[in-house]
Amino acid sequence: MFDISFSELMLIGVVALVVLGPERLPRVARTVGHMFGRAQRYMNDVKSDIQREIDLDEINSIKKQMEDASSSIKQSVNQFGKQIKDPLAEARDAVNELGQETEKVAKSITESSQPDSADKDAEPTSTPDDRLEGKKE
Repeated sequence: MFDISFSELMLIGVVALVVLGPERLPRVARTVGHMFGRAQRYMNDVKSDIQREIDLDEINSIKKQMEDASSSIKQSVNQFGKQIKDPLAEARDAVNELGQETEKVAKSITESSQPDSADKDAEPTSTPDDRLEGKKE
């Protein structure tokens, strides 16, 4: 922090000893040490607060980037869904039309075969016993 060498500290100590005297110097040195410690803690608190704010700004910018990316992906997925939805609807309609045509054809086949089955019901059917009797005669 401060660029003070050991020789400069010794010079400050000698001057303080001469000015303050040997009786008050330890108490003043202790007070100066406490004040220096408080100043260091205050500076560390300020640094950590600034670092927290910087981190918070970075987190907010990353959050915004993620939100932008997610909204972009969501829009892409919605557009892709719309592109697929139209052909699927067309295919569904075509299958429904084909099913209706198939039902019509099946109805027409069943209607055309119904008179034949009615004629068969009108004819007498022979049983195996009747056939055997016919051979005996």
